[in-house]
Amino acid sequence: MIHAEDFLSALQAEQVQFFAGVPDSLLKELCACFSDKLAAGQHVIAANEGGAIGLAIGQYLATRQPALVYMQNSGLGNIVNPIASLADPQVYGIPMLLVIGWRGELDEHGQQIHDEPQHVKQGQITLSQLDVMDIPYQVMTSEIESAHAQIQTLLNQAIERQGPVALVVRKQSFAPYKKAETKPEPVATLTEKLPTLESREHMIQQIVSALPAEAAVVATTGMASRELFEYRKAQQAGHSRDFLTVGGMGHASQIACGIALAQPDRQVICIDGDGAMLMHMGSLTISAQQSNLLHIVLNNGAHDSVGGQPTIAAQLPLAEIASAAGYARVFSVSGTEDLKTVLQQAVHSRKSSFIEVLCRKGARADLGRPTRTPTQNKQDFMQFLNEVEYA
Repeated sequence: MIHAEDFLSALQAEQVQFFAGVPDSLLKELCACFSDKLAAGQHVIAANEGGAIGLAIGQYLATRQPALVYMQNSGLGNIVNPIASLADPQVYGIPMLLVIGWRGELDEHGQQIHDEPQHVKQGQITLSQLDVMDIPYQVMTSEIESAHAQIQTLLNQAIERQGPVALVVRKQSFAPYKKAETKPEPVATLTEKLPTLESREHMIQQIVSALPAEAAVVATTGMASRELFEYRKAQQAGHSRDFLTVGGMGHASQIACGIALAQPDRQVICIDGDGAMLMHMGSLTISAQQSNLLHIVLNNGAHDSVGGQPTIAAQLPLAEIASAAGYARVFSVSGTEDLKTVLQQAVHSRKSSFIEVLCRKGARADLGRPTRTPTQNKQDFMQFLNEVEYA
């Protein structure tokens, strides 16, 4: 295993001075190191992977130095446009180093290592996607000396070809990172500001218990879907009313909006996360137009499912942003009683509504995962939508 600080030193030795990306569980030790060791202007946790590519392009134009962009392989789809339309050698020719966490990876024999359902296809096509985009790549070794040599080779290739290159990282490539004790603390998190905040799981339970039986629920990827599944299981309530968006971060609100458009007499609820909302914020302007949609964003100021890296949402007035995007009714709450009150107002208003729910980071250690497959979830949910009458 490679120590993240040694990897960073190798990058800096090769004159990489700017780092941007979207956090990934495979790269969480590296992300923690970047946040800990780099100055604010050197490291940006981007809203989405395509945005990170844009930052890297701007950095190269201003400094003549290739930047590093990190992401999970699920983010490759978000970079196709800026890579092919801007950074490719046939367009502007922008050298950069992509560091990609390989979820659903294939071993040396081509066999897939077990992972969550949303990573199966992505893991199979990761390397071929890079081939299609004509991005030279190497799969990172497990020793820092050879990894440093790979970095050097790839960066030389990036400069020579005037285009992106990639280092693909397998699971457990980085050793646990210990944060420097002398590092000043960043701006206070939501939890530090409001130590009495409830957990996300508690707030999800309060939300779901207050909804009418015929309401359809779409939950965002990560912990939120897992906690919703666990709550339904504990209540022996079945899972047919919920669509779990197990992948596709940032798209839950538009899935919910699509359902709301198709069934305008049904109340549709999107349980979203702050990082997911930021990733495709323009989608707010579409879902805000749908009167039977209730969009709930659980804001803990963190990418909680992949390591707890901070999002900018802790410093933003999400409800005001939603209002500007067109939602008819907006609320921001931090307690159970306030949540119950505004839920009743929103559910019965028949106007597009947005609720920001402040909650604390973290999840219980024994949180389970859905035991039903995505196909089973889809079938149950579609049956619910087509058999259960609206209110």
